[in-house]
Amino acid sequence: MSTISRASLFLLFCTLSLAAEALAPTVPVEALVPNPEHRRATRLITHFIGNYHYKRAALDDALSETIFENYLKALDPTRSYLLQSDVLEFGVLSEEFDDDLRNSDLSTAYDLFVRYRRRVDERIAHALALLEQPADFSVDESFNFDRKDAPWAKNAAELDELWRKRVKNDWLSLRLSGKKDEDIVETLRKRYQGLTRQTAQFNSEDVFQTFINAYTTAIDPHTAYFSPRTSENFKIGMSLSLEGIGAVLQSDNEYTVVREVVRGGPAGLSGKLKAGDRIIGIGQGSKGEMADVIGWRLDDVVDLIRGPKGSKVRLEILPKGAGADGKTRQITLVRNTIQLEEQAAKKKVLEVSLAGGKNAGKVKLGVIEVPTFYMDFDARMAGDENYRSTTRDVRKLVKELMAEKVAGIVIDLRANGGGSLTEATELTGLFIDTGPVVQVRNSQGRVQLEEDTDAGVAYDGPLTVLVDRNSASASEIFAAAIQDYRRGLVLGEPTFGKGTVQNLVDLNRFDEDAGGKLGQLKATIAQFFRVEGDSTQHRGVIPDIAFPTGLSSDEQGERALDHALPFARIAAVKYAALPNDEQSHVPQLRELHQKRVASDSAYQALLAQERAVQKAADESEVPLLESKRRAQHDKARREQNENENRIRAAHGLPPVALKEGDEEEEDLVVEEEDEQDKYDVVLEEAANVLRDLLLVTGAAQGRLAEAAPAGRVDAEHAHGVSQ
Repeated sequence: MSTISRASLFLLFCTLSLAAEALAPTVPVEALVPNPEHRRATRLITHFIGNYHYKRAALDDALSETIFENYLKALDPTRSYLLQSDVLEFGVLSEEFDDDLRNSDLSTAYDLFVRYRRRVDERIAHALALLEQPADFSVDESFNFDRKDAPWAKNAAELDELWRKRVKNDWLSLRLSGKKDEDIVETLRKRYQGLTRQTAQFNSEDVFQTFINAYTTAIDPHTAYFSPRTSENFKIGMSLSLEGIGAVLQSDNEYTVVREVVRGGPAGLSGKLKAGDRIIGIGQGSKGEMADVIGWRLDDVVDLIRGPKGSKVRLEILPKGAGADGKTRQITLVRNTIQLEEQAAKKKVLEVSLAGGKNAGKVKLGVIEVPTFYMDFDARMAGDENYRSTTRDVRKLVKELMAEKVAGIVIDLRANGGGSLTEATELTGLFIDTGPVVQVRNSQGRVQLEEDTDAGVAYDGPLTVLVDRNSASASEIFAAAIQDYRRGLVLGEPTFGKGTVQNLVDLNRFDEDAGGKLGQLKATIAQFFRVEGDSTQHRGVIPDIAFPTGLSSDEQGERALDHALPFARIAAVKYAALPNDEQSHVPQLRELHQKRVASDSAYQALLAQERAVQKAADESEVPLLESKRRAQHDKARREQNENENRIRAAHGLPPVALKEGDEEEEDLVVEEEDEQDKYDVVLEEAANVLRDLLLVTGAAQGRLAEAAPAGRVDAEHAHGVSQ
């Protein structure tokens, strides 16, 4: 699985109210030279990183080699264009990248890009010629598509053979998805021509940004340079008042991948776009031509997705876990403003059966879902006494749940990528009395404490915190504090492990003559540490009870990113952990959990789905023999259908049939949104663990809900769970 720097993320929370921009014009090769503002920006960037970055990495020959490797990876991640001779030639010059950066000499970086552009033209010309020849899919051979660590081709003949198999693979993938040969030729011709066009549209600013980010990400994955154009898009993404589809995208080799679907946006409200899906085509309106965007630059994909509020955009999606020849689906979204209300914390009540059968009764449990740590800063600054914030909303929800006499509460932080540090601190204060919440150490080594100074708690009952691999930053601060204070149990997966702080610097502020053309630098300036001294960086928060997962934890989160800052430890601060005995029951609770999920058909089906995704991600080679490839393809679809139906059966829902024939329809008939909301396998298990905690500590006595027919789904609530 490829490692993706967060510097490559392109935020699409929202977009400008503009029609889709025309694609950039072709840039003459002679225009690919550094501009004066690029030299000025280089001086400022090297100064800030050298003096204020948390890591204080030396700009030396060792870093120079890493910069070169990053630059090659950015230009040619699949090692399909450049020759070994190109790499060796520029590799000698790359030893001076450190001196070049200090002297603001960018000529070598630009020369390498010009060589890369020439190689792209050569390869695409060869690929287009191959389309004129019929492929033989009866030959038993294979294509190795994962080439990030492959040796560079020694000569043009080796690249010719690589591209023969690549074109054959692309053709077979489209053939298995149901396209006819004449349509395949046209699709691939446009795709390959698009690769040439995209490369030819790189201008001097684009080359500079690519090279400087090869430098910044050699230090850590969260330090990044934003060109003026990218800076504007970043500002758009950080404002939740504009319009768009509501998704966070990233580039992964030649695919545009959905990293996150933002709650409250058109994509999130539709339920049609999922994290991990790949966008391979974009069409405007109801009938506009679908543009194949495989291999496109991320910002050009963004330009096609943009549009005015109320307009339609059609996306062709290759679902998460599907191979390149997987069935695609088309979805239509209406561009709209992000609904802030959908970003707010929400509650629900679950009724969980107690041990002992139908007549043993049920217990009510509250769930508070916190999608992000937010605060309406403008309203607060304006003196609005009713301004919205995570802490204010959760305090209100806790009161409502207590009025409903819940026996315990689950704080659901799954997929919560963080937000306001102040809110993470104040939210912790709802569940502890007073004390430090997190330590923040800056690049000078000074440590500052973020503390809860508000005496008293909003809730002192049984508490669990549910996290997953995408719970990051502020989420990790909250979960770690609850764990360190022994206030509650943390459940789920190890968290993302982002324990660093970034600051955004507008370079134009330091050069009045630049005319606003220098862009911005996002640099890591500090690191978070728990009150007991461990960093949340790299390792994340390890749950008290870890839920099984079908995905490798080593390939998730911060620990999977190149050049991520390591785990570290500083001195603990004085804090008063609660004298509760929940931790003594963890071994017993863990054993109950493990036995239950081992026999839970729905949970095992979920694990099977995740293992299938992991298997697809781990594959580096595919057969080019059509009969073998088709058999693999059909088997994967059947297994996906079977796992989905096992989960549905466990919740009393009818099975869905595997669709055949109409290739534009989805493999599975997607149920209505209210039907989808009837089950959440992981949340159900989190509720079961909290129920177990109540039982082993005796906290459930006197809190029984009125007895009701046992069953996983309760008619009055969104979910129902049973042992």
